[in-house]
Amino acid sequence: MDRILLQGVQFYGYHGLSEEERAVGGRYAVDVELTLDLQAAGRSDNIADTVSYSAVHRLILEIGQGRRFHLIEALAQALAEAILDRFPVEEVLIRVRKQPPPVAGILDYAGVEIRRRR
Repeated sequence: MDRILLQGVQFYGYHGLSEEERAVGGRYAVDVELTLDLQAAGRSDNIADTVSYSAVHRLILEIGQGRRFHLIEALAQALAEAILDRFPVEEVLIRVRKQPPPVAGILDYAGVEIRRRR
């Protein structure tokens, strides 16, 4: 099966367990892999035969910036459900990275990866 990839969609969001995280916010990055058949789009060269990555990008920002979650697992689940609901894909892989996470010590990011199928 074919894939559409969006790597490193970045936004500032207000997610976290602590009140301070939800008040101050932080940087997040999301990677998305959409699994679907791209043969028709490859032959027709028509956007109607594929999924617009611009539309998926807008949806990621809408949810990531517009809603608040305690857990990045819940953010990833909301993204996966919305993509499966709005776009004709068979499977979606979501990676969410919190950059940097609020932990003692030096850490580039903490993240989750989920895969959901129709």
